[in-house]
Amino acid sequence: MAGADGDDSLYPIAVLIDELRNEDVQLRLNSIKKLSTIALALGVERTRTELLPFLTDTIYDEDEVLLALAEQLGNFTMLVGGPEYVHCLLPPLESLATVEETVVRDKAVESLRKISQEHSPVDLEVHFEPLVKRLASGDWFTSRTSACGLFSVCYPRVSSTVKAEIRQHFRTLCSDDTPMVRRAAASKLGEFAKVLELDYVKSDIISLFTALASDEQDSVRLLAVEACVSIATLLPQDDLETLVMPTLRQAAEDKSWRVRYMVADKFSELQKAVGPEITKNDLVPAFQNLLKDCEAEVRAAAANKVKEFCENLPEDNREQIIMTHILPCVKELVSDTNQHVKSALASVIMGLSTILGKDNTIEHLLPLFLAQLKDECPEVRLNIISNLDCVNEVIGIRQLSQSLLPAIVELAEDAKWRVRLAIIEYMPLLAGQLGVEFFDEKLNTLCMAWLIDHVYAIREAATCNLMKLVEKFGAEWAQNTIVPKVLGMANDPNYLHRMTTLFCINALSEVCGQDITTKHMLPVVMKMSDDQVANVRFNVAKSLQKIGPVLDSHTLQTQVKPVLDKLSTDKDMDVKYFAQEALSVLALTYPAHHE
Repeated sequence: MAGADGDDSLYPIAVLIDELRNEDVQLRLNSIKKLSTIALALGVERTRTELLPFLTDTIYDEDEVLLALAEQLGNFTMLVGGPEYVHCLLPPLESLATVEETVVRDKAVESLRKISQEHSPVDLEVHFEPLVKRLASGDWFTSRTSACGLFSVCYPRVSSTVKAEIRQHFRTLCSDDTPMVRRAAASKLGEFAKVLELDYVKSDIISLFTALASDEQDSVRLLAVEACVSIATLLPQDDLETLVMPTLRQAAEDKSWRVRYMVADKFSELQKAVGPEITKNDLVPAFQNLLKDCEAEVRAAAANKVKEFCENLPEDNREQIIMTHILPCVKELVSDTNQHVKSALASVIMGLSTILGKDNTIEHLLPLFLAQLKDECPEVRLNIISNLDCVNEVIGIRQLSQSLLPAIVELAEDAKWRVRLAIIEYMPLLAGQLGVEFFDEKLNTLCMAWLIDHVYAIREAATCNLMKLVEKFGAEWAQNTIVPKVLGMANDPNYLHRMTTLFCINALSEVCGQDITTKHMLPVVMKMSDDQVANVRFNVAKSLQKIGPVLDSHTLQTQVKPVLDKLSTDKDMDVKYFAQEALSVLALTYPAHHE
């Protein structure tokens, strides 16, 4: 057997049959995953005559095994002898396309769509199209839903009589008794419309679209909205008003929020598909209604599209439409009761400043940004702060700092520590957007104040923030502005603040580099090794271990080692432990320099 283990090609079909009948699902799954190897070993002839019939007959298994099988068969064309024999794969895939588990059916349909491309037009009519018909007229809804995904792949390459049959089958499925089938048909309506001739789009598809869009089930109606985008792009502009718009207007006011949500979600695509004239007359009022919808989910989906919708408006009267129709709705959403709506709006509202220009931004948008900066929901604040740069480009840093900065400072000193924490996390982002001079002038003192906050999480975040700022502004900036202030805290009477100095040094040593660390930071750490508080002393040991790799070997030997030796005989157990640990970690670098 040793030989057989190493060589899958000796795997006989008998063993496969045994394994596929084994009680252990994992074994059956593994053998299905090896199918291509088995087929190679058997050769194309035996794969067609023995393997495929065996697989077709034994399809009743756990879903995961069937799923693996459906996937494998999609890549089997060459293993059965190439495109002229590809139709041999249809029987097992047809069975898989009718099983109860949706995931398996979908995978079988995916594989069928894949191999349909490999059929010649003749084979498509002789083998593939009859399969689609059988599925479309099957007794079980499972086979009929699978058929919906197969019409569009065979339609373009068959004769006109067969095309007529396919259209008829699709029509029938669109009015099937089972909602699941109508849902499948609605989800494929747009795709099918794309392969149809324009006359049939007008004569067949529009009536199906209208029927599905007023189906009693909202899950069907919302899929028709998706198809609307594809259909609208296919039709000439003149026909849109009569054929598509009545249905779309109806969908935008549907009694089910899910359908209205779908309209809001697809709004930018619909806008592009119907063009500027209809957008102006129809979509603007519809969009206003969606922004005022009674369901929060719909308002949030529409709020998400505000910037895109405004960008795509016709330029000649874009500003007027936004100012008179869209902005009043946006103002209401800023104080919406639902935080998801406010958050969705905050993620795009800054983009309006580039569209509306400087004066409008200062007069109309800045008050809204301010309100959102002070919102109690952290996501809203984050979305505003993360997008400040585009407003900065429009109105300039001075104006921005006069209006928004006081709000940021107020949050930075908020009584709730989580609010302070959130602002710290945005600081590197803000600093990057506002530049170094502005930062030094307005925000530096804030960043230093956080280092002595009474909440540890804030001090920790502030340390991390300093490191990110140095990464942004460089070591020279650090040496002039940050390092002196940090080192000044080493003499603070509060031992927690002295420890913060050590934490800052740990974070800054690497970004500041060897020179600053050796000349400025190391002496402070050494001095603190005599601190009265044991917690400070063992943090000195930890700091020396952390900054050791940045220092050169001479400094390590002459300055660091003596201090660690002294600490390793400290009366406090923890100080001893960390000093010895630091010695052993750093000692790895000593012998190498002294051989």
